[in-house]
Amino acid sequence: MKKFAVALLALAGVLYSSEKVLVKITKDTPYVTIKDNGVNVKISRIQDTANRLTDDFTRTSRLCPPHCIPPIKLDGVKTIGELELIDFIKNKVYKKKGILVDARLKGAYRLETIPGAINIPFTVAQVDSKKITDSLFKALGAKPKADGTYDFSNAKDLAVFCSGLWCISSVKLIKGLIAKGYPKDKIVWYRDGLQAWKLLGLTTVVHKAIEAKK
Repeated sequence: MKKFAVALLALAGVLYSSEKVLVKITKDTPYVTIKDNGVNVKISRIQDTANRLTDDFTRTSRLCPPHCIPPIKLDGVKTIGELELIDFIKNKVYKKKGILVDARLKGAYRLETIPGAINIPFTVAQVDSKKITDSLFKALGAKPKADGTYDFSNAKDLAVFCSGLWCISSVKLIKGLIAKGYPKDKIVWYRDGLQAWKLLGLTTVVHKAIEAKK
């Protein structure tokens, strides 16, 4: 009886293991493991194929303006999808070569975000303050020069997102950074945002905001 029970447990383990990868990210990628605030987080998809969104992201229509649909291209910045973002998290954020930026306000960021993201609210890039810009760009790896410009040779690559296709926070942050001199080729835009990320059942996290110092 004991051996039979052990065999059943082993079989259940095999079945459970198989179930865990029924809904993969791609055919060859069941999940990706990264660190978020020093904690290992597995980015995967919800395995319940009957799962439905039940929060505010189920809404299809928001007032426009301000929540209008942006074009696919944004001021020469490359637009990426989920697979490219996961690759950015795995190969740039995880290796400290890039930064994943949630451009929403702190309250939204604290509730839920994409693993590995830090919070730089779009309002930071709209403030006309050399001190704040210096602090922000220093955090992103740029160095101020004597002539008032910045050396971006060691600046981090950025992947910027916000709530979804209708959200303009990421647009405002990207345009603000570019206006202050941040190189376009060091920024990519996850246009579809958190709503599309959740629609695909991908992992989200809740944690405290990391804010740009003022």
